[in-house]
This record gives sequence, structure tokens and C-alpha cells, in this order.
Amino acid sequence: MNFDTREWLVTNGIGGFASSTIAGCNTRRYHALLCAATRPPLGRMVLVNKADETLTVGEHTFELGCNQYPGTLSPVGFQFLTEFEREPLPTWTFEVPGATIQKTIWMPHSQNTTVVRYELLGGQEATLSVRPFVTARDYHGTHRFNSAFNADCNCYDDNINSHVAMQPYGDDSRIVWSHADGGVFRAAGAWYYNFEYSIEQERGLDFIEDYYCPGAWVWKLTRERSVVHWVLGVEPHDVAEMAQSYETEIARLNELKKGVTSSTRSAPEQRFAERLAVAADQFIVQREDKLHTVLAGYPWFSDWGRDTMIALPGLTLSTKRFDIARSILLAFARSSSQGMIPNRFPDAGETPDTNTVDATLWFFHAVAQYVEKSGDWQTLKTELYDVLRDSIQWHIEGTRFQIKADERDGLLGCGDSGTQLTWMDAKVGDTVFTPRNGKPVEIQALWFNALKTMSHFASELNDAPTKKLCDGWSRLAMKNFAPQFWNSDGDYLYDCISLDGQYRDASVRPNQIFAVSLPHRLLSREQERGVVDCVQRELLTPVGLRSLSANDSRYRGIYIGDQWQRDSGYHQGTVWTWPIGAFFSAYLRVNKSSKTAKTQVRTWVEPLHAHLDEACVGQINEIFDGDLPHTPRGCCAQAWSVSETLRVLIDEL
Repeated sequence: MNFDTREWLVTNGIGGFASSTIAGCNTRRYHALLCAATRPPLGRMVLVNKADETLTVGEHTFELGCNQYPGTLSPVGFQFLTEFEREPLPTWTFEVPGATIQKTIWMPHSQNTTVVRYELLGGQEATLSVRPFVTARDYHGTHRFNSAFNADCNCYDDNINSHVAMQPYGDDSRIVWSHADGGVFRAAGAWYYNFEYSIEQERGLDFIEDYYCPGAWVWKLTRERSVVHWVLGVEPHDVAEMAQSYETEIARLNELKKGVTSSTRSAPEQRFAERLAVAADQFIVQREDKLHTVLAGYPWFSDWGRDTMIALPGLTLSTKRFDIARSILLAFARSSSQGMIPNRFPDAGETPDTNTVDATLWFFHAVAQYVEKSGDWQTLKTELYDVLRDSIQWHIEGTRFQIKADERDGLLGCGDSGTQLTWMDAKVGDTVFTPRNGKPVEIQALWFNALKTMSHFASELNDAPTKKLCDGWSRLAMKNFAPQFWNSDGDYLYDCISLDGQYRDASVRPNQIFAVSLPHRLLSREQERGVVDCVQRELLTPVGLRSLSANDSRYRGIYIGDQWQRDSGYHQGTVWTWPIGAFFSAYLRVNKSSKTAKTQVRTWVEPLHAHLDEACVGQINEIFDGDLPHTPRGCCAQAWSVSETLRVLIDEL
């Protein structure tokens, strides 16, 4: 039986989330009614996987849930689902003979808590029974029945609320359910076996899991008591207070929309901007030290330096959230080491990874955009400037992973045959699928922009030695970039050249577009148009840019299979949304932002508006198949996909 596989997502601003399919069937191991960030924004634990509702009207009982077991779906409660609304918060309406009930889910901001609201909209009195399913495990894993699982429940009351607590494995696995409104908990602990996750199976990963159900919460819904709330968290809650958090969250979301309001946009375009602003907010999270960062994507990515710096302008500057932007920049600046910001903060809290050449260069771009948009030179002077100056010195003298500026041509070299330092970083074991060691094209554009940015900052802050240093290197880089990278046979840029300049990779990839889209220009007007024309002709799709031309013999048009199959095709034709922002910027630049050019970009961006209702409702996927119909793949919600679309919509159209 077919069901609505579209997904929904709510987040709590500290790394936790709730998510599933609209039909209520978990198809990912990451789907959860309560995924808590125990060490914000990391340490994420799937505490409660889901809950299934049963509605009894008179003598008839109706199962509203849905689960996939081997060879079957049971129950099939989506047959009673008549409406789903994502905004302002995920809301389901179920109609059964004799009654209509509505369910709404949200997470109060900055709390590892999920609130579920049930309302009897019409019909007869009904009895609502809710059964939660628990695994209390790391969000990357799967869980099976085992004797170490502690199923003990502690039931207790305060003056108004009743609470049920359990701690299956340890402190990080504590779960507390709070209820009131005349509800009762009926203990009936039982294991449920062999839930299947179809998306994990498709991805060649573990896809079978066992859940534990501690019992059921039961309410009698009447005209006098038509609304009840059920609260899931890591500590007990006052149910009335959590019920009021609905209005608080609605007000918060409305403020996000106000931040992108413009009287010059059409109604559909304004609606698009508002939905993107709400989507953008889901990636911005606060760390334990109260500074902010960006989660690269839901449901499985943590905070990555590269993704954060690319996404920062759209997520925070286009939306005028300058305080958040400042906080993010400070968080990464304070973690800088040997001239490099972290590429990734691991889930388990180990030493941050620095295996990237571009994250730090994007950091320069993010700082430049922040200072330009906010006018906050004080933060630059007191908190960021020394970090940036130190970074330039490290890149010139040499830092990790053979990252070092070449004194012969001013360009930036990096890596070896076994490292993947750019965003095209797919690697399994010792196999590198898109080797780009040497001098990748976008790295040169970013390096040149970092030098020019630092020269400007140094001039404004009266640092003559640093300005002189950066001016000398930027002149050398500009002098040598086009002669080495321009492919005169195809009128586009080589993707990468070897350190000795003897090998030039002529693959048609989207990386060249950044030599046109970034603020400081490296090419002639004719060359810029050649790059834009090439990318439009070879790589542009309605949902992003292909990572490799379909005319290349290595092109892979479908992204599916186990990890080896997927990673080997990750950058061999798979469509990525985030580079389309750079393409739009470059297209507008070479066409002088004419009215005709803007109209064309508006036409190109429309499919992404439609996509907001296609996969994870209200979000944009990480990647898509290169081949039609460009099926959404990868993370169902990706920060830089949203941010770059929003940046162009707000800042350039």
C-alpha cells in the first residue's frame, strides 16, 4: 500500500529535533519523536522513536499509526488522514466514523522537549490512547532487544501534573513523560520487533530495529475537555506551561518572517522568502558555551566549518540576524589552530577535524560579508583580525596537509593523492573518488579573495605590513591564475592543476563558477561569460548544478546504493543545490543585473520553491539525481541549499 513518504521536521535550536514521514511511518533510523542533543548541539540521542495513537469512538477502535514490518504495513492509520499542514507547525487531521481529531507537534526553543497537542474537532466523545516506542540510543545507530535495557518506570505526581520516567541505559538516556488534562498512564511494557526503515535499506545500511513500549497514555476527549497535551523530555515539565509554549513558538516564527519582509516582492516571492527564513532558522543552533554554530544538515550532519561559512551569509546576514552571525564567527575563530578553523566538530566531542583547505578561506569571505552588512568593525578589530592575519601567515609559510602558497605563482597548493581537502571530498577507505590535490580552481578564487579581503581590512586598521604582504601575493596570484587555468579549447576553467603545472584536469565541474561569483575578480569579462555559459550549458538543472557534465564518460546520473556506490557517484554528476547560488550571482554579474537577467533567475528559482513541498516539507534537500526527474537524495534538509537560495532571493533579486 502506498503512503505519503514526504517528511516533516521540527528543531529545538540546540541540536535536537523531531521528524518522520507525514504518514507516521518511520523510514529512517534518524526519525524520532524526541531526538535530544545531550551536549548541545551534539551528543544526539533518539530517546523516543515515535508514538502511535488509537482512537475509540463508541464500540469502534481506529489505529492512526503506521509501521513497516517485513512484507507489510501495520497499522495503516494514514487512511484516516484527511489533511496535513506544515505551517505554522506540523499538524495532522484525522477523520474516523463519528469523530475528527487534530494533532500538532512542536519543540519549545532551547529545550530537549517535544510537545504533542491533541484536539477533538468534532463528532462524538472519544477515547485517545497513545503508545510511545523507545530505543534511547545514539542517533546514528539501530537498536535490538537486549537484557541490558532497563525497562523500569518511575511514576510520580506533583500538585498538577503526572510524570513517568525511565532511564534505559544511563544518564543520557533519561526520558520523562508529563501529562495532565485528566490523562492516565497504563503500564503495559512490551517489546515490538523488526521495524523496517526503507530508506536505510536503500542506502545499504542496517534497517531493522526493535522498540520497547512502556505502556499507554489515555485521555477521554469530550466537548468540555477537547484539548490535551502530552510532553516528552529529559526532565519533568509543567504541562500548562508547555501548552503555552505553542504561542511562544508561533510568535518566534513570525519574527523570522518579518526579517525578510519586503514591499517590492510579489506575493509568491515573499511567501518563498518567508518559508526559507523559517527553514534557515532550523540550522542555527546554540552550543554549550552559548555561542552559535550551524548544523550542516538534518538528519545526520553535525556542524562543519566549510558548510557553516558558506551558509552564514544567507542564514544570518540576508535575514539581518547579525548577532547570530557574530556569535558563529567567534565560535570558529576561537577554535582556530595553525591558521585553520575546524572542518568538523565530531559527535563524540573529540578534537575537531581540520582536514579541509576551503573552510578557512570561506571564513574570510563570511567575515568580509559580515563586516560589510553589519558595519561591526569593532568585532573585527578586537576578536577576528589577529586570527585572520595569523591564518594568512600560516597559508604562506605552510600549514597542515601540505597547504602552502606557491611563491612562484602566488597560487595555493594543497594535499596529496590520499587526502580530500575540498568540498568534493568523497572517500571510502583509501579510495579517493575525485582526487583534486594540487591547485583546485575554486581554492585559487577563494585564496585571492582572502588576500584582497585582508588587504582591505589591513588598510582600514592601519596595518601597513599586512597590507603590503597581501597586495604582493594577490598581484602574483592574479597574474598567473588565468594563464594557468584558462582552457582556450572550451572557453572555461580547468578544474584542477598539478603543483608543477604539468597536468590540467579538464573535467567540466561547477567549481569554476566561484572565480566569477566571488567579489574580487580574476578573469576578463569575456572569460567570465565563457565560464557562465559553460556552467549553464553543461551543469544547470532546475534544482542545482551537476557536479560533473553529463557528457563526461564518468558521469553517474543516479545516486543510489550502498556506501561505496553512493560515495563513488557523490561528485560524478549528482546535482548539488548550493552551488546554484554562485551560478545565479555570476549570471547576474556578467549580465549587469539587468531586468531581463533578474527575470531569468526568478524563472530558474521557481522549481526550488515547488521543491519545498516535495520531500521534507518546508526544506531543501542536500542533493538530487543528475538524471530526470532529479529525485531528491541525501540529507532531506541542508543548510547551504537553503542559505544560498535565500541569499540570492533576498540580496540579488
